[in-house]
Amino acid sequence: MKFLKKIIKWIAILFGVLVLVLYITDTDYLLKAVRTIYLTGHTTAYLEDYKKFDSQAIENGTPQPWPNHKDYNTVEETKGLKAINEANGTIAYVIIKNDSIWFENYYDGFNEDSQSNSFSMAKSYVSGLMGKAIEEGYIKSLDQPVGDFLPTFNEGLAAKMTIGHLSSMASGTTWDERYYSPLSIVTRAYFDDDLEKVMLGLKMEKEPGKSFKYSSGDTQMLAMVIEKATGKKLYDYLTESFWKPLGCENPTLWQVDSEAHDLVKAYCCIASNAKDFARFGKLYKDHGKWNGKQILDSAFVAKSLKPVYPDGDVYGYGWWLKSIEDKNFFMMRGHLGQYVIVEPNDNVIIVRLGHSKGDNTKVGHYTSDIDTYIFEAYKMLGE
Repeated sequence: MKFLKKIIKWIAILFGVLVLVLYITDTDYLLKAVRTIYLTGHTTAYLEDYKKFDSQAIENGTPQPWPNHKDYNTVEETKGLKAINEANGTIAYVIIKNDSIWFENYYDGFNEDSQSNSFSMAKSYVSGLMGKAIEEGYIKSLDQPVGDFLPTFNEGLAAKMTIGHLSSMASGTTWDERYYSPLSIVTRAYFDDDLEKVMLGLKMEKEPGKSFKYSSGDTQMLAMVIEKATGKKLYDYLTESFWKPLGCENPTLWQVDSEAHDLVKAYCCIASNAKDFARFGKLYKDHGKWNGKQILDSAFVAKSLKPVYPDGDVYGYGWWLKSIEDKNFFMMRGHLGQYVIVEPNDNVIIVRLGHSKGDNTKVGHYTSDIDTYIFEAYKMLGE
């Protein structure tokens, strides 16, 4: 018994020393990472991890349910779609044709109302809010310096960084997009309870506006700019600008770093559902209009859906771009394969949410699953 007590005592001492070291080295965010992710059996953020973090509500207005297409769910999933859905753990697959639900199915205990993490699909919303802030006069233009709102970035190379550079992923900062490294800044940002402090510690790596580099930090910094410019919390600005006007139907949450600091994780982490996520794709498909009302400037929408840099022809302002044969898609994309895929000429929107995209280590690049979700949808549509 005495021996067992000694072992327990030494374990407690070692744990106490470890915790002390983490605080001394400013890596105590790892305690939260272990508690919320690793001890739950996961190696990275997952679809329902929003339940483990502080969040703020995005309020709904008057719900506007999607109509069902006259051919609603009359076609079964193809063998190829069934195979990839099973292999990659799809939880929602929806095809919207001519603004009506043509096909929908849900899996693994999820349904049409289930919340799940948007991950980086949130970046498209943040870029849209930037456009709204420009339209409403809070921000002068895409060319306004970031340093006007965040004085930390008004010297040297940082002084050349504009708001447009943040939305188009060309800030030139040292942000490191490594999801599976516990010591990377993207991991720190996900778990730290003072996200602003993390962001203001970024350094410059190269001159801004020269080339595309996928960076969640750019979107987070953009959110901070929008909050400074508008004087509004980003979750409130999203509520009034898009969520209520677009008639979203279900309760929605946006993760924040902590109750004390209340800064949204803007590069990710809106907990919603497939059909409400799809509304933002429809808004951009319809040139910023919703039910005949101009919600977002059409010129901004058009600019957002064109490549900004020659070496980044897959990205515009907050939206991914992809051409397949004679079809041109734009899309919202998130970690583990969260997608809202839009082909405006065909008036088709494809939504896929799930636990994996197959190769989850591939960040900032297209993975082959996207082509499969598109091809199988078009097979079902007979187009």
